[in-house]
Amino acid sequence: MPFQRNNRPEILAPAGNADMLRAAVCAGADAVYLGLLHFNARRSAGNFSAAALCEAAAFCHARNVKVYVTLNTTLYPAELPGLEQAVRDVAAAGADALIVQDLAVAQLAKRVAPGLALHGSTQMSVHSLAGALQLRDMGFSRVILSRELTLEEIRHIAAECGIEVECFVHGALCMSVSGQCYMSAFLGGRSGNRGACAGPCRLPFSAGQPGACHLSLKDMSHIAHLPAMAQAGVASAKIEGRLRTPEYVAAAVNACVQARDGQAYDKELLQDVFSRSGFTDGYLIGRRDGQMFGVRTAEDAAAARQAIPRLRELFRRERSSVPVHLRLTLEEDGARLTVRDEDGHVVEKKGNTPPVPAQKDPAEAYRRALEKTGGKPFYAAEMELENAGAFVPAGEVNGLRRDALEQLLQMRQAPCPLPCTQEHVSVQPPRPADSRGLVLRLESTGQLPDALPEQVAWISVPLDQWQQVPEPLRAKTWLEIPRVLFGPAEERAARQLQACAEQGFAGCVAQNIAHFRLAQGMPVAGGFGLNVTNQLAARAYEALGAQALTLSPELTASEMARAGGDRPRMALAYGHMPLMLTRACPLHNVHTCAGCSRKGELEDRKGVRFPVRCSGPDGARTVYNPVPIYMGDKPGALPVEWEVLYFTTEEPERVRQVLDLFCSRRPFDGAFTRGLYFKGTQ
Repeated sequence: MPFQRNNRPEILAPAGNADMLRAAVCAGADAVYLGLLHFNARRSAGNFSAAALCEAAAFCHARNVKVYVTLNTTLYPAELPGLEQAVRDVAAAGADALIVQDLAVAQLAKRVAPGLALHGSTQMSVHSLAGALQLRDMGFSRVILSRELTLEEIRHIAAECGIEVECFVHGALCMSVSGQCYMSAFLGGRSGNRGACAGPCRLPFSAGQPGACHLSLKDMSHIAHLPAMAQAGVASAKIEGRLRTPEYVAAAVNACVQARDGQAYDKELLQDVFSRSGFTDGYLIGRRDGQMFGVRTAEDAAAARQAIPRLRELFRRERSSVPVHLRLTLEEDGARLTVRDEDGHVVEKKGNTPPVPAQKDPAEAYRRALEKTGGKPFYAAEMELENAGAFVPAGEVNGLRRDALEQLLQMRQAPCPLPCTQEHVSVQPPRPADSRGLVLRLESTGQLPDALPEQVAWISVPLDQWQQVPEPLRAKTWLEIPRVLFGPAEERAARQLQACAEQGFAGCVAQNIAHFRLAQGMPVAGGFGLNVTNQLAARAYEALGAQALTLSPELTASEMARAGGDRPRMALAYGHMPLMLTRACPLHNVHTCAGCSRKGELEDRKGVRFPVRCSGPDGARTVYNPVPIYMGDKPGALPVEWEVLYFTTEEPERVRQVLDLFCSRRPFDGAFTRGLYFKGTQ
């Protein structure tokens, strides 16, 4: 079916468990999203077993509510057979779509259950037109955009991408761009890309005010902007919150339904149920300042407790959402009731009480009896009466209606599984590494050493510095595209790629799925921002043109041996790991951009200082791990062809020192970490 846009976006609600699902449906949601017990980005939610998913889908579909299932985490090689079963379980339940982060899920779903629609998760970090177009070309029917976008940026993408656009309109804001946060994994061993985020950004991180929480954003609320977002082409308005409560879901759904219809909603009640000292719409309106930040206070929690009784009224009763046509015919031997829904289901019930002549017109009494659909999700959209001048008792008509609607509900709840193929996934055996040397990744050309050691196979520098690369080095230099390109930055990057295409460079480094579209015609290597953790994902990126791939730094060394495809693999062997990539600036809590050096620090509750670097007002801010990864004294420990020395905040002299240490395979000369290569993550 061709893509069509309308100005009435669906209201999409979180369902972390069965109680939340029922609250969402009763409050008026058009769709829900939920997770299985595994492979979803909210592992600590109640979630659903395969059997419970079938029940949930039946309940929702009977009420014209769609069900989207989240398989939106990165997958490790040993998990691929389990993923296959999960896809089959989703298809058996007849779910309406899969929400995916890892391309392995998309590839496997196409092979196992080709009828399942694919939605690109916000964990894919799609924030630009090129990214949405790339998903469209890969068979996705919807893109869930990053939460950092302005209304105009959303409008531009929705107008041009040709698939549905889904946007978050209410709920928690991650400080980092989704899919690009490694803080929980590296500081606590719990990966946000694996659905186990510990939320370290809510802890004290001060940019100059001791004890402050300068990485904690307020919850977003764009509900007041829903009409404008609808006009901008947003097809689905998504509420965040699978870890919250039925009361929260009902309040948010109710507010969204009212706002979509142009009605006033109770903003105070919405804030009472959950907020962090209020809400922010800073991203949507393009006002990214210190007012976006907030923490959960004791007053916020007290307001939530007081609001619960009022909130429960929002989902106490079944909502009448399914239109039906009823026809009551009075025949000689009794009344006959026929009920038909819009999906073609038909139920007919026959009474056994012969009608008698009526003393007064009974038509109005019949209509009142047929309208009583309370307790079922139906409402009488049309009614027909034939031979209604005769009389049968109201109890007879009520009984026919109850029996007919109960049977109709059972018919609508019948499972509609999607067909699956017999194809099975195979796990690739470990592939030995053919060591080819080092990759020298630099933050600026000013870090280039005077002479490169022979172990350095190639160099990577930021795309916008291509003109500063000495011509003799261009044949071994790859140009790194920024992981995020908000607004006009993508068009600027496209012009830069075009300008340097014939300048003798080895190629470019793609850090986002959008970059494969931007860099068409140039050789491409994949950066760590792609989060490649298994061979199916690796082969998907290789099919897009990747000649080499950086494996996720969240993998263990043993997992890396099974994670690659058929092309050379890379891994970060030295560097201050970028823990967060943010559009909002934590330094805005203490000063504006005016006079800022684009360098700063955040201090945690233990006194550890985390470097912060800014790429400019239109770009992003990066929070780095203060302790670098170092694997120089562990030659052969990483089963990859190229080891990446990822230089960021180092001065040129420090680059030379580390390079000397690594090439001579000596121990590090300061504090360091082995990252997650030997301990892994949850």
